[in-house]
Amino acid sequence: MARPVGSQVTVRMIAAEAGVSIATVSRVMSGQARVAPGTQERVRSAAERLGATPPARRGSAEGAVFVRCPYVLTDYFGVIVSSIAEALDVHGRRLVLSAGDAARERSVLPGLAADPAVGGALLILPPEPGPELEALRGQGLPFVVVDPRTPLPGDIASVSAAHLAGARDVTAHLAGLGHRRIGVIGGPAEWLACQARLAGHRSALADVGVLHAPELLRSIEPTADWGYVAARELLELPERPTALVAFNDKAAVGALRAAYERGLRVPEDLSITGFDDTDLGRSTVPRLTTVRQPVQEMGRMAVSLLMRLLDGQAVDTLHVELATQLVVRDSTGPAPG
Repeated sequence: MARPVGSQVTVRMIAAEAGVSIATVSRVMSGQARVAPGTQERVRSAAERLGATPPARRGSAEGAVFVRCPYVLTDYFGVIVSSIAEALDVHGRRLVLSAGDAARERSVLPGLAADPAVGGALLILPPEPGPELEALRGQGLPFVVVDPRTPLPGDIASVSAAHLAGARDVTAHLAGLGHRRIGVIGGPAEWLACQARLAGHRSALADVGVLHAPELLRSIEPTADWGYVAARELLELPERPTALVAFNDKAAVGALRAAYERGLRVPEDLSITGFDDTDLGRSTVPRLTTVRQPVQEMGRMAVSLLMRLLDGQAVDTLHVELATQLVVRDSTGPAPG
C-alpha cells in the first residue's frame, strides 16, 4: 500500500494493512506478550511496508513516571498523589508531577511517549477524550488510569473504586430507614463514576419497589457551593425529598447548609449522605454518613499495575475495582412520619 510522501502512519493504517484490529496493533506496538507470534509478525511487517516501525516497550530501569492530576491537590486528589509518590519511592522510581487546575488546559499526552525522560505514566481522572488515550496506548507508552472519567477500551489499564456498589449500599441504608423519596446530587452526567452511582441508587430503590423520579436528580460540579444550589432546588420541590445523597462530601456539606437555612433538622427532618469519607465529612455537625473509598490503595494499586507493565509482565485484569465501605454516622436517621 503506497502512502503520500510526508503523511503520518497511523495505527488504523497498520491495522488495515495487516488485516487485524486496531487493539491488536496497539498491543503489538506496546510489546504485550498476549499477541500470538504470527500475528505480531504480520503487524510488524505491515508497519515496515508502510514505513513505520512499532516502538519497543521501555525497560523498567528507564525513565521517570509522569503523574498527571489536573486538579487542585486537596483531600481526595492529594491523598491519591501522596500514596502514588510513596509507592513509587519504594520502587526507586522518580516522579514527575503535573497538577493543578492550570494543568487541565495543557495538552501533554500527544508528546508524552516521545519524551525520553518518561518511562510510564499515571493519569488521574484524565479529562482527555477516549481517542487521545487510545492514541497514547498505540504509541507504546505504558500507563494506568486512576478513576477513569469515561469508559475505557479493554486494553487500557485502570483502577477505580466500586462506585455502583458503594452507591447501592448508601441508598439501601436510607431505604432501610424508611426513606422512599430520595434526592440525588450527582456529579457531571458524562462521568463514569456518576453513571455507575446512579445505577446503584436505582438498584437499591428497585429492591424496595420504588422507581427513581427524574425530578429528584441534579447533576453538578461536585463542590460545596454547587451542592448547596442543588440541595436548595430539591428542597423547594412541592413534595420535598426526605433524604439527599450527594456525589461527595463537599456537595453534602453544601446540602447541610441548605437544610440549615430552611430550618430543617438533620437527621430528624432530612437525612444527608456524602461519598469519599474525607476529613471534611468527619468535621461537620452532624458528622456525615458517607461511603469510604480506598483512595490510598487506589494509588498504590495503580503503581503496582504500572510496574508490571514496565517489566513486560502479562496483566490479566486490566480494570481493577476496589471495594468501598459504608460509614454510618449522625447525618442519617428514620424517615420523618
